[in-house]
Amino acid sequence: RPLIDCSLADLKEFLHVLKKQNISATSSARKISSLKHFFTFAASRWNVENHAEQLIFPKVQKKLPHYLSEHDIEKLLQSSQQDSSPVGVRNKVMLYLLYVTGLRITELTQLATSAILWDTGFLKVEGKGGKQRMVPLPEGMRMLLRDYLEKYHSTLSHSRKTDYLFPILYAKTIRPITRQAFWGILKQLCIKSGLPKSISPHHLRHSLATHLLKRGADLRSLQILLGHENLSTVQIYTHVETSHLRTIYD
Repeated sequence: RPLIDCSLADLKEFLHVLKKQNISATSSARKISSLKHFFTFAASRWNVENHAEQLIFPKVQKKLPHYLSEHDIEKLLQSSQQDSSPVGVRNKVMLYLLYVTGLRITELTQLATSAILWDTGFLKVEGKGGKQRMVPLPEGMRMLLRDYLEKYHSTLSHSRKTDYLFPILYAKTIRPITRQAFWGILKQLCIKSGLPKSISPHHLRHSLATHLLKRGADLRSLQILLGHENLSTVQIYTHVETSHLRTIYD
């Protein structure tokens, strides 16, 4: 059927077929968004009537982010201390840094040594869309980083000069460790500590946000720390950990 003859009924029939295939509301919303963008383009380019603008998005239920308890985080951090080799120490530093700063995994792997502002105790992070933010580094984390840089960084970079905080040698070239490599590292640490190996780096980010909120952090501070553009993005955490509210209220 020619595009110009496509009716609203045709679009609804297409969505109905997808629904019978049991696709999720999120996937259905993506399909509708694609249709709306395509028909907006078609209307401006070929004067096709835009029936897609009448399509209504399904209600998408927000999933609560999975997070680890503070006890599980302690078990995970302790398991990272068992390997005292340069690689083991690097893995430990990466794990600690990921949790205490709430960085995204890409932000972590791309960190440069120059991003550590020793005089102010902050970490300069390059976030999504090239937006920079300053993340505070606790004193214990700064000590851990200093020890790592003084004793192990040169070994990991094969004594080559590099600004990558977590360098690896790949095809005779020094590069930053990959996201996939750290996923594998985290998976092994989870197995050692008796935690599900399905835990991802992003779960640590969710965990920090939940723990901070539980201990009294406000949403605005959380938004700045995590580098979210909209406050609404971090509001989901208000529904995550509410068990302690009953105790506080009582």
